[in-house]
Amino acid sequence: MDFIEVCLVAALMYQGYRLLRGSIAFNIFFGILVVFLLYFSAVALDMVLLPKIFQKFVEAGVLIIIIVFQPEIRRFLLIIGRGGLVNRKSFVQNFLSGKLSSNNPHTNAIKSVYKAILKCAESKTGALIVIADASSASLFGESGILLNANLSSDLLESIFFKNAPLHDGAVIINGNKILAARSVLPVSNSQDMPSSVGLRHRSALGVTEHSDVVALIVSEENGSISYAKDGKLFHKVNSDEIAEVIKNAYGIKAKD
Repeated sequence: MDFIEVCLVAALMYQGYRLLRGSIAFNIFFGILVVFLLYFSAVALDMVLLPKIFQKFVEAGVLIIIIVFQPEIRRFLLIIGRGGLVNRKSFVQNFLSGKLSSNNPHTNAIKSVYKAILKCAESKTGALIVIADASSASLFGESGILLNANLSSDLLESIFFKNAPLHDGAVIINGNKILAARSVLPVSNSQDMPSSVGLRHRSALGVTEHSDVVALIVSEENGSISYAKDGKLFHKVNSDEIAEVIKNAYGIKAKD
């Protein structure tokens, strides 16, 4: 039991590190850790003034952690609440049953998103597309204009056309539907992002820090394609890689 407990604690610590890595919350965590170490060191050395200064901070430690790390905690609970294990099980069952991508109900959606991304890149049209499950799509779609339209590459291209009224913000996709356009996403405060990226890339990274979604980005400046997943930004990828990312977002192995 001791060995199992150590393994569980190590796994929790590793997952916590993955959630915090690359974000400003990682530095805040070490700041809080330093304060706690100073407090316990001052108590151990029988100091008087420092323990009194840090005591109230330590007493409210749990509340402070919840407030500071609210986005990371929220993302963790969303991952659990959305039934990720069930989805993975369904994917394994589909794989073992020999279902190919041609039999997947989202094949047309995958082709449409892929075609739209390449077209936007070719014309240097800025684009931000979020592929999400039903719960996440509803959550982030509420901030935009609800469409609930059938997904097609032509519609995506027209939405992101520079003079179109809906081109600002993100398009939220769930399955074969464009749920919303012009959606406002949470902006990441990560300090590890390239200096050349702008608000579109920070929004893509921010939404993946809050929920288990995939965000696709086309740069308006140079037409480069990037994507964000699991709180990480993958900058300037090629067409083959973005095709694999889109297929994986729909639960299809890249090789299919």
